[in-house]
Amino acid sequence: MSRLRITVAALSLALSAMAHQAYAGVEDKDVPRMISLGGTCVNCELSGRKLTGARFTGANYAKANLIGADLRGASFFGSNFVAADLSRADLRGAEMRGANFVGAHFADARLSGIESSGANFQGADMPRVDLSSSELHGAIMIGANLERANLSSSELMGANLQGVNAKGANFSSAELNASNLIGGNFERASFRDAEFTGSMLRGAIFNGADFAGADLSNANLAGADLSNARGLDQDQLDEACGDGGTRLPRGLNIRNCSGGNVRVRVSSSFERAQAEAARAQVEANRSRIEAAAHARAAAALRAAPAPPRPPKAPKPPRELDN
Repeated sequence: MSRLRITVAALSLALSAMAHQAYAGVEDKDVPRMISLGGTCVNCELSGRKLTGARFTGANYAKANLIGADLRGASFFGSNFVAADLSRADLRGAEMRGANFVGAHFADARLSGIESSGANFQGADMPRVDLSSSELHGAIMIGANLERANLSSSELMGANLQGVNAKGANFSSAELNASNLIGGNFERASFRDAEFTGSMLRGAIFNGADFAGADLSNANLAGADLSNARGLDQDQLDEACGDGGTRLPRGLNIRNCSGGNVRVRVSSSFERAQAEAARAQVEANRSRIEAAAHARAAAALRAAPAPPRPPKAPKPPRELDN
């Protein structure tokens, strides 16, 4: 065989091998890799994919299907996941600062240890989700479904949980200082050793909730229903306030939040809660600014003109058969 034919055959084999490797790297959902994802991918089908460490920067993945996806350690800077389905997804250790998950689905998802300062989970469906030991400073969870969710040991300073459904949820040892729980349903939830310093619990429902060891310093319980709450004692209520609509277990009472001539003692824990809430707000604002900057950088990168292609090298002279 001539040298030309040998060269062409070897090149064909090499290209075939390269094509096979590229196909495996893209299509094999079990191949772990560091990837950066941007742009728009509405309704994307990514269920079950292994996307550990993926970076979503300024991306639009609204209504994407990520059911059962492996997103451990992923980051979602300034990205839009409105109405996306992340049911049963593994997001442990993910960073979601400033991300938008309005109306997203997280049923049975694992989100323990996430950092989600300033993230928006308004109206999200999160039953049985594991959010234990997570940082949710200033997170927006208005109207979210947190039924039987695990938020134990989480930091929720300055978070907005107004109108949530958190029946049977676990908030034990959680830090809820200076948070908004107005009108939420927390029936049978556990707040053992939780902190509510300076929080608003007006009109919330706590039937059967466990408050053993909880800190209610300067918490507002006006109109809240704690009539069947467990583990609640007078010492805890002496640090809080309520009104005529506050319902308490028999034998317990609470001072009126209107103040009147009642002297309110401002404790060091309340001052700490105020400082934490202010810090959470600063962190949330910084997250939104960083997310916007990432989104602008990603948009500029996509809009930048492609560099000119280098000129093709001249073809070598063709070898002739002997």
